[in-house]
Amino acid sequence: MSVLKTSMRNFLAHKGRMALSAVAVLLSVAFVCGTLVFTDTMNTTFDKLFAATAADVTVSPKSATADGAPSQTGKPDALPASLVAKVAKAPGVRKAEGAVGSTNVTVVNAKNENMGSTTGAPTIAGNWTDNDLKAMEITSGRAPRGPTETMVDADTADKHHLTIGDELRTIAVTGDFTAKITGIATFKVTNPGAAIVYFDTATAQRELLGGAGQFTQINVAAADGVSDQRLKQDVAAALGGSGPYKLQTAKEAADDSRASVGSFLDVMKYAMLGFAGIAFLVGIFLIINTFSMLVAQRTREIGLMRAIGSSRKQVNRSVLVEALLLGVFGSILGVGAGVGLAVGLMKLMGSIGMELSTGDLTVRWTTPVTGLILGVVVTVVAAYTPARRAGKISPMAALRDAGTPADGKAGRIRAAIGLVLTGAGTAALFASGNSTQASAGSSLLGLGVVLTLIGFVVIGPLLAGVVVRVISALVLRMFGPVGRMAERNALRNPRRTGATGAALMIGLALVACLSVVGSSMVASATDELDKSVGADFIVSSGTGQPIVPQAADALRKTPGIAHVTDYKAVDAKLTAPDGKAIDDQVTAADPTYQEDLRRKTVAGDLAAAYGKGAMSVGDTYAKEHGVTVGDTMTVAFKGGATATLKVAAITSDDTNVDKGAMYTNITTVARYLPADRMPKNMLMFAKADDGRAKEAYASLKQSLKAYPQYKVQNQADFKQDLKDQIGQLLNIVYGLLALAIIVAVLGVVNTLALSVVERTREIGLMRAIGLSRRQLRRMIRLESVVIALFGALLGLGLGMGWGTTAQKLLALEGMGVLEIPWPTIATVFVASAFVGLFAALIPAFRAGRMNVLNAIATD
Repeated sequence: MSVLKTSMRNFLAHKGRMALSAVAVLLSVAFVCGTLVFTDTMNTTFDKLFAATAADVTVSPKSATADGAPSQTGKPDALPASLVAKVAKAPGVRKAEGAVGSTNVTVVNAKNENMGSTTGAPTIAGNWTDNDLKAMEITSGRAPRGPTETMVDADTADKHHLTIGDELRTIAVTGDFTAKITGIATFKVTNPGAAIVYFDTATAQRELLGGAGQFTQINVAAADGVSDQRLKQDVAAALGGSGPYKLQTAKEAADDSRASVGSFLDVMKYAMLGFAGIAFLVGIFLIINTFSMLVAQRTREIGLMRAIGSSRKQVNRSVLVEALLLGVFGSILGVGAGVGLAVGLMKLMGSIGMELSTGDLTVRWTTPVTGLILGVVVTVVAAYTPARRAGKISPMAALRDAGTPADGKAGRIRAAIGLVLTGAGTAALFASGNSTQASAGSSLLGLGVVLTLIGFVVIGPLLAGVVVRVISALVLRMFGPVGRMAERNALRNPRRTGATGAALMIGLALVACLSVVGSSMVASATDELDKSVGADFIVSSGTGQPIVPQAADALRKTPGIAHVTDYKAVDAKLTAPDGKAIDDQVTAADPTYQEDLRRKTVAGDLAAAYGKGAMSVGDTYAKEHGVTVGDTMTVAFKGGATATLKVAAITSDDTNVDKGAMYTNITTVARYLPADRMPKNMLMFAKADDGRAKEAYASLKQSLKAYPQYKVQNQADFKQDLKDQIGQLLNIVYGLLALAIIVAVLGVVNTLALSVVERTREIGLMRAIGLSRRQLRRMIRLESVVIALFGALLGLGLGMGWGTTAQKLLALEGMGVLEIPWPTIATVFVASAFVGLFAALIPAFRAGRMNVLNAIATD
């Protein structure tokens, strides 16, 4: 009990000094709990949606996917309408109705503005059925009754200010058609962001599937007292077995749909938890520093406790109990802040188009438990070393000044371990950079990153003595005696400076590494495009939607164009001469694609691959299966016949564009694949007439003006788009890393604040002999700047080493250009100095306000 009382007294006596450490615990726990609550809420939202929209039993084509993605033809796979009557006659069926649904549509308003989601959620078009009434209700107007009528969901109507009577144009692979809004339907559950339009059944069949007599699925409702599983068995029996059909109960359909989005949610969840882990790691340094300095400042106090009978274990436990109190306090606040963070993320997602209702807010019991355990365990573990050091303080320390003498032997052992770890990590990075296989190199890269990071942390005090002197010579000496005192203060306790700098080092190392990798990817892709892409223009949707035939026709009719190239991906089963078969895709293109994409040929002639009954393969496939020019491949086209094609060329896979592609002529595929099974273009390429590139660019954009879902890009646009995409991804990562950097800044603030307290008497004496308040504040600010620059220099250097090694691995995948983003590196380094200045504001202000006489009198 006395240990607990002592710990409580010390904790409350130093609550101000503990505050920043508590904030670090709070932020880290909040990020973990916020991530868990946010992703659990998203799961709940999708679960409710899928459960509400699933029929008791659903019958769909065997090839249908859970996300409703259309086939390569641009039209969803369909069932004959005659099956509805068969299903309706099955025992236990209360009602069976045919449903039509397609996600390969674009809906635009009278101003030609896309009404689809901006978050990647699909636009869904279909017929209005009784099953839809389970999840939606018509809140305005009525359901569509004819070919010129449509109904939209309320969320889409609100976002785009649609009202009854407005005209919408729907663009599908079968053609464009217009309809006026006659009704607005509201979801009874949360719609995460999909845009939905409804038509009557006949219109949906004709315009979305290309004709009557087809449905994409059959919704089956069970009679009273019939279970979904029993109903599924009876329907299967009525259809003569499942055969070419997929039968699912409501639970199975919901689980299937959940799995289709679950992988994305899991990736997001674990990525965010990874960044929370980095913040926790940085927070460990802050906690270690805090308790180390508190123990040092209480050396005489602990010595007195030992002198009057306290054992080492009691002193040790006293410090650990203080850490426990800190962990519990910070974690409890962090759990509450995490729920608030999750709500904030939901509001943010709502502002960009993904709707998440706070009514679905999900806080599982495991979330606060996880947050509390993590926060408490991390805090206590971080405080263990300072607590152990406190337990070693002898009773004789009561007769000495505050502060513990440095352990020279321990410092030498630490330096030796750090050098060994750093050397081993450097060797692993070197081996990774010289690896000939990406998989083996990646493992070595991961090992090298971990070892060098730990090595730099362990060796930090040794590096501090060298690096701080160099930085001081360049930065501090110009400030005269004040600068030299700031340097000596930073060097006074290398262990403390090393730990404080290491906290900042971790976040900046990751920033530098990712900056190098991102810049190298952009530079490599740009170089690849310059070397290989001969087309003047590239047309695509950017979302994976195939190009509808009417848009493709508009492109072909554009004036000033020398040629337009169709590009299709055809699913097929390929059998090599060695008898091994794989499911893959064959790239079917016009012969002009040779001009649009310059591919290096290892053997044969690529032009011949576009000849009758011919194809090409990549050199990786050729090596694996012993394929040579002149061999024949058996190609079974999905939905068509089987062809025997001669290998006319083997192309190099030392590229990023179309790596591993197997080429053949579209006319070759057309011989074996029915016209209604021929895939639509995934991309299209165009070449301008000589000297007319500018006019052709404008003409192509004008030709596709009616189809806003597609982008016309010249090579400059394509490069900029690539740069923007990688830049946006990096910005998200930098934003998540900002939490770790904020915690590191708190560490600098805490170190300086506790350092000022530790040097109270010294500061008083300096003030007494003539140091002005302004000079004192400047000294503390300069000390902070040099610590921040020390951490930045280590972090940026380490990160560039990681990034350079990672780029060498990317070179094995065709990304062979290394580019160091010097402007970014320089900006981060300079910004670190400002971070140091900012971190020193409060400690410097408090130091300047000290009463000189009271400071001198401090014991």
